[in-house]
Amino acid sequence: MQIPSTRTTRARRALTAAAALALAAALAIIWAGRLLIERPVYVSELGAEEPTARWFKYALLLIVFGGLVVAWSARGVRLRRWDAMLLRPAALLAISSACFFVASQEPCTSGCPIPFADEIRWQDLVHTSSAVVAFGAAAQAMHAVAGSDADRSLRHGSLAAAGSVAVIAATGGIFSLLRFRTDIGGLLEFVATSIGVLWLLWFGLRIQSRSGHRRSTASSTSA
Repeated sequence: MQIPSTRTTRARRALTAAAALALAAALAIIWAGRLLIERPVYVSELGAEEPTARWFKYALLLIVFGGLVVAWSARGVRLRRWDAMLLRPAALLAISSACFFVASQEPCTSGCPIPFADEIRWQDLVHTSSAVVAFGAAAQAMHAVAGSDADRSLRHGSLAAAGSVAVIAATGGIFSLLRFRTDIGGLLEFVATSIGVLWLLWFGLRIQSRSGHRRSTASSTSA
């Protein structure tokens, strides 16, 4: 009777480890791409007719994979209060992953024109919209975890990550819209992206750890 449970536990651990490695690899690829381009760029510009375009696509797909695995693992995380978020973290992460997948398949053109710019094209609008929704859903997932039944450290860490991402990303976005100090704005976007990916990695590992603890406690009680 215990063999299937043991196999399932090992499979979950292996999948969680694969997701963590995928997210770490994605972050490494993104920063490596940033270092290869000498001029100031925003994150999405790594996939816009640059030598880093193919690798940036791979990085987004790795984030999609990691996000879906974490979303599946977090499906048992429930909200403690209705004013936190109507959607659970798992649903928000699934939405974010789906939008990142769309963004990976439709890169923006050179320079990644901002919305309402004269040179913007349809693919720029698709990529930008998908990326914004994906990033927003991920940030909302952090807020949802902060108001969930997760342990205290996970709630507080998620709230801190959500606040940091909101402030940093908003500042970088304003600089982009105003076309002011794009070097600083681009760097802020990379920092916000890094916080989001690292939070997702950390959240996935903590959820797996909590699940393992619960199964261990249940087994001890049953015994």
